[in-house]
Amino acid sequence: MATGTQSMKSKGPAPTVDQINADRITQLANRYWAPYTIENHLPFDDRVVEDIYTKEIRGSNFSIRRIMMLEFSQYLENYLWPNYLTSKSSHAHMMSIVIMVNEKFRERVPAWQPFRKLQEHFPGFFQQMLEACLMDEPNCSLREQTALLVFLNHCFNSMEVDLIRDQVKRLVSLSMWVSLQQGRREQELRAVPKWRKYWKLIQRKDTQEAREKLDWERRFLQRLMVKFMKLLESLQPEGEVSSEVVHYCERFLELVIDLEALLPTRRFFNTVLDDCHVVVRCHLSHLPRLPEGNLFAQLLDMLKFYSRFEISDETGDPLTDHDMTEIHYSRIKSLQKAAFAKFPDLRDFSLANVASVDTREALLKHFGPLSQEKLRSIATYLNLVPPPDKAEVEDWFRFDNDFLLELLVSRHERRASQLQALNEMPLYPTEDIIWNENIVPSEYFSGEGCLALPKLNLQFLTLHDYLLRNFNLFRLESTYEIRQDIEDAVSRLSPWKAEDGSIFYGGWARMAQPIVNFAVVEVAKPNIGEKRPSRVRADVTVNLSVRNEIKAEWENLRKHDVCFLITVRPIATIGTKYSYREPFVPQVGLTYVRGCEIEGMLDQNGRVIEEGPEPKPQLPGEKRTFRVWLDCNQYRADMDLASQGKEDVYETFNILMRRKPKENNFKAVLETIRELMNTECVVPGWLHDIILGYGDPGAAHYSRMPNEIATMDFNDTFLNLDHLRASFPEHEIRVQTDDPKKLVPPFRLTFGEVLSKKRYSADTDELKSSKVITVQPHVIPSRGPYLFNEPKKNAIPFTPTQVEAIRAGMQPGLTLVVGPPGTGKTDVAVQIISNLYHNFPAQRTLIVTHSNQALNQLFEKIMQLDIDERHLLRLGHGEEALETEKDFSRYGRVNYVLAKRLDLLMEVQRLQDSLKVTGDVAYTCETAGHFFLYHILARWERFLSRVRPRSGKIIPVRTVKDEFPFHRFFDNAPKPLFKCQNYEEDMEIAEGCFRYLEKIFTQLEEFRAFELLRSGLDRSKYLLVKEAKVIAMTCTHAALKRRELVDLGFKYDNILMEEAAQILEIETFIPLLLQNPEDGFSRLKRWIMIGDHHQLPPVIKNMAFQKYSNMEQSLFTRIVRLGVPTVDLDGQGRARPSICNLYKWRYKRLGNLAHVENWPEYRVANPGFWFDFQLINVEDFNGVGESEPSPYFYQNLAEAEYCVAVFMYMRLIGYPADKISILTTYNGQKHLIRDVINIRCATNPLIGRPHKVTTVDKYQGQQNDYILLSLVRTKAVGHLRDVRRLVVAMSRARLGLYIFARVSLFKNCFELTPAFSQLMARPLKLHIVPHEAFPAQRLNNCAPQGAPQEVEDMPQMAAFVYEFYIQKVQAMKSAFYGAQKVWQKPGAQKEVVPEHFVSHHPGADDDTDSEEEQERIKSDMKQEHVEVTADEDQQESPERMEVSEEA
Repeated sequence: MATGTQSMKSKGPAPTVDQINADRITQLANRYWAPYTIENHLPFDDRVVEDIYTKEIRGSNFSIRRIMMLEFSQYLENYLWPNYLTSKSSHAHMMSIVIMVNEKFRERVPAWQPFRKLQEHFPGFFQQMLEACLMDEPNCSLREQTALLVFLNHCFNSMEVDLIRDQVKRLVSLSMWVSLQQGRREQELRAVPKWRKYWKLIQRKDTQEAREKLDWERRFLQRLMVKFMKLLESLQPEGEVSSEVVHYCERFLELVIDLEALLPTRRFFNTVLDDCHVVVRCHLSHLPRLPEGNLFAQLLDMLKFYSRFEISDETGDPLTDHDMTEIHYSRIKSLQKAAFAKFPDLRDFSLANVASVDTREALLKHFGPLSQEKLRSIATYLNLVPPPDKAEVEDWFRFDNDFLLELLVSRHERRASQLQALNEMPLYPTEDIIWNENIVPSEYFSGEGCLALPKLNLQFLTLHDYLLRNFNLFRLESTYEIRQDIEDAVSRLSPWKAEDGSIFYGGWARMAQPIVNFAVVEVAKPNIGEKRPSRVRADVTVNLSVRNEIKAEWENLRKHDVCFLITVRPIATIGTKYSYREPFVPQVGLTYVRGCEIEGMLDQNGRVIEEGPEPKPQLPGEKRTFRVWLDCNQYRADMDLASQGKEDVYETFNILMRRKPKENNFKAVLETIRELMNTECVVPGWLHDIILGYGDPGAAHYSRMPNEIATMDFNDTFLNLDHLRASFPEHEIRVQTDDPKKLVPPFRLTFGEVLSKKRYSADTDELKSSKVITVQPHVIPSRGPYLFNEPKKNAIPFTPTQVEAIRAGMQPGLTLVVGPPGTGKTDVAVQIISNLYHNFPAQRTLIVTHSNQALNQLFEKIMQLDIDERHLLRLGHGEEALETEKDFSRYGRVNYVLAKRLDLLMEVQRLQDSLKVTGDVAYTCETAGHFFLYHILARWERFLSRVRPRSGKIIPVRTVKDEFPFHRFFDNAPKPLFKCQNYEEDMEIAEGCFRYLEKIFTQLEEFRAFELLRSGLDRSKYLLVKEAKVIAMTCTHAALKRRELVDLGFKYDNILMEEAAQILEIETFIPLLLQNPEDGFSRLKRWIMIGDHHQLPPVIKNMAFQKYSNMEQSLFTRIVRLGVPTVDLDGQGRARPSICNLYKWRYKRLGNLAHVENWPEYRVANPGFWFDFQLINVEDFNGVGESEPSPYFYQNLAEAEYCVAVFMYMRLIGYPADKISILTTYNGQKHLIRDVINIRCATNPLIGRPHKVTTVDKYQGQQNDYILLSLVRTKAVGHLRDVRRLVVAMSRARLGLYIFARVSLFKNCFELTPAFSQLMARPLKLHIVPHEAFPAQRLNNCAPQGAPQEVEDMPQMAAFVYEFYIQKVQAMKSAFYGAQKVWQKPGAQKEVVPEHFVSHHPGADDDTDSEEEQERIKSDMKQEHVEVTADEDQQESPERMEVSEEA
């Protein structure tokens, strides 16, 4: 990786606005193609393209900065592609397009949109590009050829785009086998007869005229491989190696790996690759053994793996270990037959059993001594090389001794079991992996080079491949996060070397403590057939002399939490300052890192304190000892080294580090993936192909499922019949009753088209005519006479698309609901859950979300619907934040059941007393059951025989009241119980009363198990497996607890996922497999995913994994890209229509619900502002725009001061602080704004703090009435070019959005044009109306009185706010004396250089979002600092203590 490392670490060089404006490219753009000078454009001139290509692209040696400027100026969209002409445009024109598309992929912005216009020229362009790929220097330089390879790879990875697919699929179809040597082709066609049939068909269809062009296309990839091998073999071991050649070779391998890793491209290409012997020739070349060939060697290992992958190229089915062994045996046997027939001197080899000759050593022993002629004739016999008479035609083969020997050996040697290697791998990273740049690339990945990492694109070969790629990436991303955590925690501890050689800790850390004592206490014997110990346990003691809440965090470490044991040997003396910019390991003398898993804390007697509902015992003193499990594979490897004389790692540890629970699930996820790879992992048949990305994307839609249900009870979905009619505008509604009184919900709906489908399976005319819905109202039987017996009802008037989403969710199959901001995703989810609960009482539904916050929102809404709360269960650690008195956790539900049981038994006691029955019947659930049978049921049956005599004679109305046996019990019900006006009505009341009684005893029967199970743990397991019908958890919890849930026999039928576009691919997949299959099949019937792929994806902190491996792509997004049908919600109820227009262009059909136009808060204007949204241009302040005190820590003081000034202005005219949030796109700016607020107004009782100051990424899923948004950048657009971030930023505000930005920068950005064109239609200077006050009186469509006050710039606004504040205070003299009177000029707050590493990803900063919490921590820091300096008579740096740990 030596050659590529530097370019990869370099931060993407971003040109500044001034450079852009003064630049030659900008001047050309203004004359020829810039969107803002369209009236003055000169006509197209091919010489301009030539000139730019030779001077700016080739002439600058493909400088990223020049290419970025060209791409950003919309060169491709407005000039290159609109003027491309097939067979007329020059090589430079074609190459310019290629370079621009590559740059778009590097920047991760949509690349193929411009080609939607003038599609007819794309085939000609593609052909010109292919021809250039096969050119040699000097016609096409190596740098250009590398760019062409990158472009070709982008094409193969964009197969979901029709335009691209039509071109590339021809290169990899069966017809490419013309390039195979004849003998090999015959052998392959013999093996698969149907392919021979197709082959003959192709031969017949080819016309004479087209044959030459077709033949060129079919041989293209094979010629490309031959060209590559010639170039590779031209490299010599001595002398300088050209980095351009190395880059070309790396990019070529990347292309071949990507072709091998997708079934549609692999199917026929794999045989051609094998026939060219690319892997063998790469292996024999010099490059993998040169220092420059490090990355090439890693890529070659990946290619070896995929070229022999366990999949049938013919059927696409995975091959088991048994199948692979069969293939291996058949290859060895054919080699033995060849040897037996031709070479008598190989008789020993021919007659030996396979196991004795299939190792590399054995094969070399038998074939090494043979001459080149003999080796060649064996290879020819096996159709590996052409016979001598064909060698002239098929002239790309090598026949030298080394090659032939390696070819025969590598083809026939026994392959190592990958699964076995995976099972023996330690899951915790060690110091060797954590700081190895080749394995875990650093954060700054510019996207120029390639990496030896798996990619997550659209399709996977098999489930094994799917799990393996995710395993590797998840492991590396977790390792990267662990690296950050260790560096942060250990540097906060500041380990220094004391004068006596011991370690002195100069700081303190919330997440790490020095170890007082460490001892391994148990090493259990290995299991049969294994070498590693079956269990290794150790005790770790730490001294917790810290604040009580931090002590509580340590004491609350749960079972299975992962911690790290660290050995440091610092060389720095006391007082040395640590710098996070310097390499970390040498600074602290870090020597070892090992992972461990908490079993529990030990009590005074040395026993593990078990988790449970009981409170934990209070332990005296400060010392705490934790029992931990160590990794058995790692322990064995370490002990093997220790026995060879190396140091025993386990005697050296001196720091114990814990991690935040939310980010600490990596070991459980990796264990789960590894477990799934070791078992026959059963995905439902209807989902299998969709998850791998093959077959018909619509196959799992409910309308295509064989078990579609015709009649469904929609319960309380519809408010009335008119709502129902409006919900199905394309259907004819037929009602089964004429009585208007009965036309009230709930409704049972029968869909005519489903019945027709079952009758006339494929007759579309019949189906069209059957768009009829038969509506049958039904009355929910009375549940009892009390008011609380009335069922809770839905009050939301769902829109037709919401109803379609609910209908799809109730049907079997896969349902994807795309929910733009504010479209009621949660309401739809809750209604689906409720309807499933009522339609299928025996089924169980699993709810999975990304965050605890979303799960709690969902739960709070579920509680408002008609779902019995004994059937609700919330797993995980977030239930504390539920806005309810009720506890829905496992133990909370157990306590609820036990309390409910007592309440019900009290009711039984009251019933017994009312009937004057003797005996102790309300003692247990069992005695209550007998009481029901012999007393209640008997009385009820006697009552029925009297009020419904068989003779059919008419009964007087009063009889029901007179004969009713339970009057005394229902004395406390609303009076009168019976109205004695109508026999049917009174009978319904009597039956309702009996149902009320019956439910008491049914529940008691369900609770009987809780009397028999004595421990809280058993009861909670019973609740989970038997009692709960709606079980909710986060995806993190599902991964953590998978094994436990499967072992318990957990079962479920439906999964509903909220925030599905924010969940990692693998964390979405694991919840599908939380249960064991039944008879080899999964019982999963429905999978409902609700999300929005136009908003931000999961947070991946490492850029290399995020960009290169596409790890941030969620399963939801991938399935949408594959073309699976979605229900797109289309009515938003959050923002004013004007604000919604800023982002609604990103969605198919997003409209507004009526209330955002009618409700009072939307109809009035934002007081004090001329506009409800505005883009405010912010120029440099004191000559400075954006600053970057450390990499990616962007700040802009002018914007920070401006935001805070506007916030203060809003507070002064009466806006509530909790209605205002300040958002920004960078972590650096977030910290700066918080500091400005602390200086200006945090302690001022008139102003205070806004509701939140945070990043756009962290605020996803939240909203507020008024948003102030700072875009920070003034040199390059940065990551706001990701339209998803723009959509989130624009959609957080309900009533007012004020954006502070450098307009000249953002207006040129093609991706942002739809939003910025609307923003720029309004003035770019802030217009305020200071005489208005909150709350508003003026309507939104009325202009304020008089002219607006126009604010020129930030200093003017700051000065105005100060004067305004003084006026306000003069009017409130009493408050004046206590308030801050010292006026500081804007800019007094200097840029902040972070003390510790801050992630570049705005969704990944580890601090809290609560400013009050931060202030409390800072004041605590000062307090601790005072204590430390009192205790230690050491000279320490007060700044370092002050800006210490954030929560």
